[in-house]
Amino acid sequence: MTQQIDFAGASGARYRYSALDEDRFLPPAGANYVIAELTEEGPTVVYAGETDNLASQSWRGDLEKARRKYANATLLTRLNVTRAVREAERLDLIEHYHPPLNG
Repeated sequence: MTQQIDFAGASGARYRYSALDEDRFLPPAGANYVIAELTEEGPTVVYAGETDNLASQSWRGDLEKARRKYANATLLTRLNVTRAVREAERLDLIEHYHPPLNG
């Protein structure tokens, strides 16, 4: 079963993300993604991003950068087709978590 984690934005909205299995088919769809360290205490968001095409793996550079500083960084995704919705969600998460790699 895919691990799912809910993240709250500064607005109070909740967003459900799923851990990405990099070996599975990735849909060519727009998505938001969170890179987080997952511990027993819960997830720590280190980066929040969005992409027009999850299958293009444009997120891979962000994940590699995160893993240089956070060895256990994990990519979680949420399909979200509309760019305006993705950007609003990304900003909502950044405002709440202040991820260090969004600097």
